[in-house]
Amino acid sequence: MIPSLTAARRIVVKIGSALIVDPSTAAPRTNWLNSVTADIAALAARGAEVIVVSSGAISLARQKLNLTAPKLRLEEKQAAAAVGQIRLAQAWSDSLSAQNLTAAQLLLTLADTEDRRRYLNARATLTTLLALRCIPVINENDTVATTEIRFGDNDRLAARVAEMVQADALILLSDIDGLYTADPRKNPAATHIPVVESLTPEIDAMGGEPPAGYSSGGMRTKLIAAHIATQSGVAMAIAQGNLQHPLAAIAAGAKCTWFLPAPEGRGARKNWIAGHLAPQGTLVIDDGAARALRKGSSLLPAGIKTVTGSFERGDPVEILTLTGTRIARGLAAYSSADSQTLAGHRSEDFESLLGFRGRDEAVHRDDLVLF
Repeated sequence: MIPSLTAARRIVVKIGSALIVDPSTAAPRTNWLNSVTADIAALAARGAEVIVVSSGAISLARQKLNLTAPKLRLEEKQAAAAVGQIRLAQAWSDSLSAQNLTAAQLLLTLADTEDRRRYLNARATLTTLLALRCIPVINENDTVATTEIRFGDNDRLAARVAEMVQADALILLSDIDGLYTADPRKNPAATHIPVVESLTPEIDAMGGEPPAGYSSGGMRTKLIAAHIATQSGVAMAIAQGNLQHPLAAIAAGAKCTWFLPAPEGRGARKNWIAGHLAPQGTLVIDDGAARALRKGSSLLPAGIKTVTGSFERGDPVEILTLTGTRIARGLAAYSSADSQTLAGHRSEDFESLLGFRGRDEAVHRDDLVLF
């Protein structure tokens, strides 16, 4: 069954520099951007949550800083990003504000998605912003990232974000309407592929080389993003972005390529938690908490009786019943010291106990595997 944008409840949309920046003026393409934010507003109005991953910061600053060479040194990219990010964020804020939507800016690096604690921090921020009905606008944090810790393109960043928030759909808006058997700009006999059921070596070989110019993407990086997204249970589409209201066009059935999520994708992260992480501590919970976990709830500190071991936020912990039966394993939202302080207490007590108000859950259900 082909995925549908109209059925998706949480959507990540990636937009490249070539779409958002007018090359002749080095300014945002305001009319086009307004059509995109109108589409986002329509999605939000039906209850969908939307996250944007937007390139463009470096391109917006090149002309102003007289950085016209096709290839920039890392420090030049970082300087351009520092200048251009202000213009990019302002463009999104103005356009979303006109739709009565609130923009939120996040800058991430590859390390933020690979370090467990930073991953949890970023995910908590994103889910909170979505709950507050904001539109997070994410870009790579080029101003601080080194060559070794850069994504190098926002296709992969968008896929990691989609994985992080367990999105239903990832939309990569491009200058082409999907995947072809060959580059249609070079081979007129190339055939469009509407659906990719699985990513085979033959499909990967269709990636080709990235285009010339300022873009760091191309079909190759989009296929890498497809691997990340689909293996996480996220459907992904490559679609034509260079038209007015591109998201509305996809929802209406416009030509694009959908990559189907792997059947086991949603369980991959749970399997990782269950079988590939050594527990650093133990939480013993009462019978009420055990019943709540079996019904699909998160573990709240009020249900914790004892805490053993030494662990930090994001470390794996075993969860046991009062009789010593292992009921679950998960990633702790608090350190062992803070967990001991909060054990048996309700959320309204957290700030007075810790000096700050943290998460309501000791282990969120998204980070928990039942046995």
